[in-house]
Amino acid sequence: MPPARTIAKRILIGFVLVVAIVYACDFAYVRVRMMHAKPGDPFETITSLRILAIGEKGGKTEYDVDPVQPQQTGVCVHSLFPHNGNLPCWYLKKKFAQPIPMVIFPFAKSGR
Repeated sequence: MPPARTIAKRILIGFVLVVAIVYACDFAYVRVRMMHAKPGDPFETITSLRILAIGEKGGKTEYDVDPVQPQQTGVCVHSLFPHNGNLPCWYLKKKFAQPIPMVIFPFAKSGR
C-alpha cells in the first residue's frame, strides 16, 4: 500500500474511534444522570413561540406568530448527541429560534 493511503486509512480509523469513544462517554453520562435525576436533568421540556417568516414583495420578510399553533414544545436531552429519541438541547434551542419560512408560489398560467 502507498504511504499516503496508509496514513489516510489510519487517520480515518482514529477519527471513527474518537467519535465512538466520545459517544459512549456521552451515553454513559446521560444514563448516570437518569439514575440520579433532578428536575430538568438530563431531560428538559422547551416551549417557545412558533414564528413564521412570510415573504412579501420587494424581497421583504414579515415575521408573525402562528395563529393556528402559537407555541411549539419539545423534549430535549442535555448532551452532545441525541439519546432516547430526543434531540440535544443545544440543537433544539437553535432550531426553535429560527423562524419557519412560508413560501407562497404563484399559480402557474397554462399556455393553452
